[in-house]
Amino acid sequence: MIKSRYKIIGVMSGTSLDGIDLIYASFKLNNNWEFDIHVSETVSYNDEWKEKLKNLVVYSSEELHQIDIDYTRHLASVITDFINRHSIDEINAICSHGHTALHQPEKKLTYQIGNMSQIASLLNHRVVCNFRVQDVELGGQGAPLVPIGDKLLFLEYDYCINLGGFANISSEINKTRIAYDICPVNIVLNHYVKPLGLDFDNGGKLAAQGEINLELLDRLNTLDFYREDPPKSLGLEWVKMNVLPVIDSFNLKINTILRTFVEHVAIQIGKAIKSNPDGTVLITGGGAYNQFLIERIRVHSKNEIILPSKEIIEFKEALIFGFLGVLKLRNENNCLMSVTGASEDHSSGIIFLP
Repeated sequence: MIKSRYKIIGVMSGTSLDGIDLIYASFKLNNNWEFDIHVSETVSYNDEWKEKLKNLVVYSSEELHQIDIDYTRHLASVITDFINRHSIDEINAICSHGHTALHQPEKKLTYQIGNMSQIASLLNHRVVCNFRVQDVELGGQGAPLVPIGDKLLFLEYDYCINLGGFANISSEINKTRIAYDICPVNIVLNHYVKPLGLDFDNGGKLAAQGEINLELLDRLNTLDFYREDPPKSLGLEWVKMNVLPVIDSFNLKINTILRTFVEHVAIQIGKAIKSNPDGTVLITGGGAYNQFLIERIRVHSKNEIILPSKEIIEFKEALIFGFLGVLKLRNENNCLMSVTGASEDHSSGIIFLP
């Protein structure tokens, strides 16, 4: 008999390199799915890991394989510490996204480090991971994967937008879940404050002091990606090839870069939600704390923008990757063809036993 209650650890590491997000949560099926987050925390990366993860696209395949081995061990150590620190004793599965090293779905390539089979032995628990590979093999983008969680766990909102390294959106249109990456966000903003010795622009205060460069704004808004129809997704490689060189060619002050890019993000998000101006918009991810960005999004839309609890803002993706694992354990679809462009809905991920 298939279980209806699960105790799960969900693990997520995003492109903004904030750290490893971990949650311990319960999921219960009672007509609709319900969840309860018991414990949550983010374990920051040290400088060495930040540097490695930031430059994954430049390593050789041999170097990347060794980094994968090292990262798998590091991830297992972080998860073990989380379990011990919070005295967690009932675990049905540990469900982990890993960290994206390469994402080129047009070449049928996606690679998340930290998903090696050894992780189950290191943790001595059942592990569900590597959620993207099967979707790419089926002709999909391998992203975004969070929308099935939006559909089943956050169904009261018309739009779910996550502001992390990238902004991605999920919504129900004509009873079909549609989702895609909107634009880069923190992966660019954080890049330009790093020379100032900062990890991020706290509250968007530096951006608020800058001026918009209209020529740069126009160049950003006319990038080819924004003319493509969903499903579509973005990766670090795309940013390094298409965004950073454009910005750098203008040789602007950092405040001006930040101000212009915030406006760009707000404009793109405003366009993404304009079809339903009365719809409610749930905003999560680290960008939800950028008050100036949220203010500009409100300027470019008529929608009700909702900022939930700190726990949901920071750990929604880790929660949903835990939920993806639950669906995989039940052999139920956790990847939607309407979202990724795959040839069929499917139950993605690999289950490793210790």
